[in-house]
Amino acid sequence: MPGEDSFQLENNKTRIGINAHLLSSELDFRRAGIHHYIAQVINHLPRLNDQTEYLIYTRDRTTIDDLTGSRIVSSRWPTEQRLFRILWEQSAWPFHAAREGLDLLHSMAFVTPFVTRIPSIVTVYDLSFVHYPDKFPTLQRQYLQTQTARSVNQARRVITISEATRQDLYNYFNVPLEKTSVVYPGVDAHFRQIPEKSLNAFRVQNNLYKPFILHVGTLQPRKNIPALLIAFAALENQDIDLVLAGGKGWFYDEIFNQVNNLGLTDRVHFTGYVRDEELPFWYNAAKVLVFPSVYEGFGMPIIEAMACGTPVIAARSSSIPEAGGETALYFEPHDVEKLTQQLAEIIEDKNLLLKMRQSGLMQARKFAWNQAGVETAQVYAQVLADR
Repeated sequence: MPGEDSFQLENNKTRIGINAHLLSSELDFRRAGIHHYIAQVINHLPRLNDQTEYLIYTRDRTTIDDLTGSRIVSSRWPTEQRLFRILWEQSAWPFHAAREGLDLLHSMAFVTPFVTRIPSIVTVYDLSFVHYPDKFPTLQRQYLQTQTARSVNQARRVITISEATRQDLYNYFNVPLEKTSVVYPGVDAHFRQIPEKSLNAFRVQNNLYKPFILHVGTLQPRKNIPALLIAFAALENQDIDLVLAGGKGWFYDEIFNQVNNLGLTDRVHFTGYVRDEELPFWYNAAKVLVFPSVYEGFGMPIIEAMACGTPVIAARSSSIPEAGGETALYFEPHDVEKLTQQLAEIIEDKNLLLKMRQSGLMQARKFAWNQAGVETAQVYAQVLADR
């Protein structure tokens, strides 16, 4: 694989437009996952020569670095609001792209412009709205299903963040496998092991006086948090708490009701949305990360936790084993008894804990944002060469 400095696009005055307006949304759960991927890939695209330029379309100037050979194109449209963002990408963007004479468009979140003569690439993160349609608000589900299907077939190339999603696009939308490239996420450098002195100060600040199991993710149905709550309640003779770190998504009432019904109100703690800079402390302080999701585009908390030296127990579903490799402990998503058993093992077996910490650090090193940036630029080069 070529290094970042050696990569060049062989074309004269190539101009690539990147739709990153999703970054404009408010700092809440909607900025997690997909939004972080967008910012990091853009920030790690190879520096290009004077004959090539990236035009990055976003109202958010705080998360995009000042890259050589690129410029941010803002908008007066309030694209932090979903409806205006959709209208912008279907009307204003194609007009501006044609006026600027762009050679390539990259839609970084599911949907390309409906009408444009410019070759396009689209990034698709998962098809949860196909697998679990009843878990999405009606209008959001209908928009994603119809427009993603159109976009992946209309685009010249498709990028996914896992092999599982690549296979889903083939199975559900008939997208040829050879048309799709997998570009895995990376791990930020600040996800690392934290010195004990700093960690103890964090524990005191957040009243973390007992060991705890951690879950990181938006409170929504496909995260399968009720299964985790049942398994946690079944732990016997364990003086340990459960921390659910993540903002409220949708259809989350079942989670709060179950905490009450299981009598866990004193042992289960909700942090709300956790900022990126604070997440490494939660990972480091936790005994184990549990990731029981029934479906994921990738599962970034898995590799983030491993980079912090935290063992991971995860559901064997969708793309999750691609993230966890042979390092995580796996259970079938609804096998609560197996999850309870694995939690007890990790809490009680210090040798297993140490082994998983060491192997997790090695697994996390396989994922790098520099590599994601180079691989994305290689997709650009392929489309431009095929024009």
